[in-house]
Amino acid sequence: MRLLLEYKDIPPDLHGGVIVLGNFDGVHRGHQSVIGRGQEIADGLGVPLVVVTFEPHPRSHFRPHDPPFRLTPLANKARQIEALGVDALVVLTFDDALSRIEAVDFVRDVLVAGLAARHVVVGMDFRFGRQRGGDAALLEAEGAANRFAVTTIAAVASADAEIYSSSHIRENIMAGKPAQAAAMLGRPFEIEGVVEHGEKRGRELGFPTANIDIGGYVHPALGVYAVRASIGGAPEWLDGVAYFGDRPTVDGKGLLLEVNLFDFDGDLYGQTMRVALIEYLRGDHKFDSLEALKAQIAEDDVTARRILRVRAAGAP
Repeated sequence: MRLLLEYKDIPPDLHGGVIVLGNFDGVHRGHQSVIGRGQEIADGLGVPLVVVTFEPHPRSHFRPHDPPFRLTPLANKARQIEALGVDALVVLTFDDALSRIEAVDFVRDVLVAGLAARHVVVGMDFRFGRQRGGDAALLEAEGAANRFAVTTIAAVASADAEIYSSSHIRENIMAGKPAQAAAMLGRPFEIEGVVEHGEKRGRELGFPTANIDIGGYVHPALGVYAVRASIGGAPEWLDGVAYFGDRPTVDGKGLLLEVNLFDFDGDLYGQTMRVALIEYLRGDHKFDSLEALKAQIAEDDVTARRILRVRAAGAP
């Protein structure tokens, strides 16, 4: 998949393709349905499939002081979109200038002049242009005038009629329900970050941890999780247990994700780690002593190993 950061100089071999528009934070099952329909149309026409998205997320631009909320920052989002067989991802910088473009001008400048779109696919709730003035109806009108077709995809729901949406996924993650979030994402929710030096308290307690600043990711419920982690882009996933919180027992300062990989002995500092939250084990609270904390960590270790063994045994 090619990653392009400008729509004005799109390579000619990507002109005349199927364009899928959206923010796609999470690339969840609803988003996968929209992109998948684009893939079907592109295959039928024998043309490229191009996804157009926006970074930073428009919400970050208009509400910069909101709490962290991202499900998939750009690197993660691009990886998930590439897995769907997309030929190119065009990332438009969402800034003051882009936010002020009228919807009609966006269509004519980006979709027509920039990409020479043959077919455009969007989700039914997608809005674009100044003050969210563009929608599927406007796209259809502009498509008729500029000779491109438009397909609008209805919202996709689970078997129990819950709509797949980024908002619902965030709610589940913040409520300590990673399994429910995974069901909507189509995969476990994961956090990616660089392993940093910490205070090494985990090592002192007999459970060395890799410390990760989760940055702009939505904050999961405070507490302990059974996790799987990948190091440095390796395809192997290692079992472990993770804690997210501010370490009240040791008077910690600031939220941190601490990951203990089972039976792992190696230097992780400076490496990128992807941490998938599999199951929520318990909430966070302050222990009366370090010995009590150590005993609980040992119990968490046993519980997480058991859960992950069962999950692995049940895998197809």
